[in-house]
Amino acid sequence: MLPADMNRETLEVDVLIVGGGPAGLSAALRLSQLQQQRGGEPLSIALLEKAREAGAHMLSGAVLDPSTLRDLIPDFKEKGAPLAAEIHNEDVYFLTQSGALPFPIIPTPLRNHGNYIISLNTFVRWLTGQVEAAGIDFFTGFAGQDILMDGSRVLGVRTGDRGIGKHGEQKPTFEPGVDIVAKVTIFCDGVRGNLTKELMRRLQLGIDAQPEQFALGLKELWEIPPDRLEPGTVVHTMGYPLRQEEFGGGFVYAMPEGQVSLGFVVGLDYQDPAFDPHMAFNRFKQHPFVAALLDGGQMIRYGAKALPEGGWNTIPRVYMDGALIAGDAGGFLNSMRLKGIHLAMRTGMLAAETAFEAVRAGDTSIAALKAYQDRIDGSPVKQELYPVRNVHQAFGYGLLPGLAFAGVSVATKGWWPEDLHGHPGHEQMKMLGWYYGAAQVAPKEASNATTIDRRLTFDKVTSVHYSGTSHDEDQPAHLLVHTEVCSSICGPEYGHPCVRFCPANVYEIAHEADGTPRLQINASNCVHCKTCDIMDPYQVITWVPPEGGGGPQYNGM
Repeated sequence: MLPADMNRETLEVDVLIVGGGPAGLSAALRLSQLQQQRGGEPLSIALLEKAREAGAHMLSGAVLDPSTLRDLIPDFKEKGAPLAAEIHNEDVYFLTQSGALPFPIIPTPLRNHGNYIISLNTFVRWLTGQVEAAGIDFFTGFAGQDILMDGSRVLGVRTGDRGIGKHGEQKPTFEPGVDIVAKVTIFCDGVRGNLTKELMRRLQLGIDAQPEQFALGLKELWEIPPDRLEPGTVVHTMGYPLRQEEFGGGFVYAMPEGQVSLGFVVGLDYQDPAFDPHMAFNRFKQHPFVAALLDGGQMIRYGAKALPEGGWNTIPRVYMDGALIAGDAGGFLNSMRLKGIHLAMRTGMLAAETAFEAVRAGDTSIAALKAYQDRIDGSPVKQELYPVRNVHQAFGYGLLPGLAFAGVSVATKGWWPEDLHGHPGHEQMKMLGWYYGAAQVAPKEASNATTIDRRLTFDKVTSVHYSGTSHDEDQPAHLLVHTEVCSSICGPEYGHPCVRFCPANVYEIAHEADGTPRLQINASNCVHCKTCDIMDPYQVITWVPPEGGGGPQYNGM
């Protein structure tokens, strides 16, 4: 357990939920429902969210499978759920450098009739209203900084101190964080959540699972002529500008009044150390098919977020003494369907049911909380994820083998003689000498460089401006580089890949007077995507939350 602090307040609750996304909010609402249904002594429940306001850090494509929402809030339409458009038109294209070849048949996993295009930011704000109406204490602007533990038992969370200067000094506004002690803590801190990552390290939760695997999603919100695309139209693409060895594709989701969600997803397991996902996104927009859709339009918002794409076999143990893990933090996402919101909500509900019963029974041990895994195994979560457990790993062999395997998985409902084994993405990145030959110099075209016109294509600094990102400049850096490799081995070995894989221009290489390279961290640009924490080839970067409230403002995203 962390050392006590005489000036640090302690709050005791029955259930603490860390993270105010779909998983955390669904857990909170389900706890309230169970309390109403079963009566008895009311449970005290607290929900922490690091963003300055509900939904501010929420980013997704987003297409919502309403199955879980229907179970959680049967009258969601009557209660005004913000469903932008029901999907009725859909296409899938394979892009060549200048052409777009339509798929004759929409692959089953990409069929979306009956689903809805939404703004996750707007949806989460609405869901927050449902939670607050249920009387749940919802605290925004409070980031979970540390885990309170006694041996292997989770006791709760310590929130971050406020009012600390960039050199570690206490400013006049200093306020120590609060220790929130709970009988059960439900971690819903998102993909590569800092607390879940620490839990996995301390308790070896992933020891029996395959390595986690991730992708990076980049998204822009556009306003285009309203007659260009009918609301409810969904377009997915694969192929250009990605090569056969790279996993990913693009999407276009049309909403009312000419608003379009435009995005690009790249697997964070690429080999080329000079690859730049943001520049690939720019090249995607320059493709004639996409450029024609955006012609005459205007980009109004930008964001980026990592996605947990490894699948069922990469999910760690999600129960332990005093705690559960739900949503993206646990890896509950279907990369084949490109959906995770309904799975986050479902696991949040199942975690709530487990926590409720454990607290009422007075037994929150690992043995009691294992009921959460049993619930998952008997739920639609496993029914959906288990059959496609090997699909992302198959794309590690290339685009065409991946597509072929995906088709076989659909036909056989997931049967395969043995599971495919994946690898951590940072281990897939090759050194310059391996990828480009003995010269160890990346050709200019390898960096995916393209013309920046700030109309269709944008540099990273301009993109960050459209993300609404804001941090107090006078605070400790929340991007921790544990070992200085920039001036010694990173350049010759990998060509400083952080300046390319970061989609927000956080990392720059400056040079000393003698020419020695030096890493410059523009922490105030950070959009909290976690790519650096995932993809750094030396694994020396750790993302931790900035002072509560800092980060992007994804209005409408």
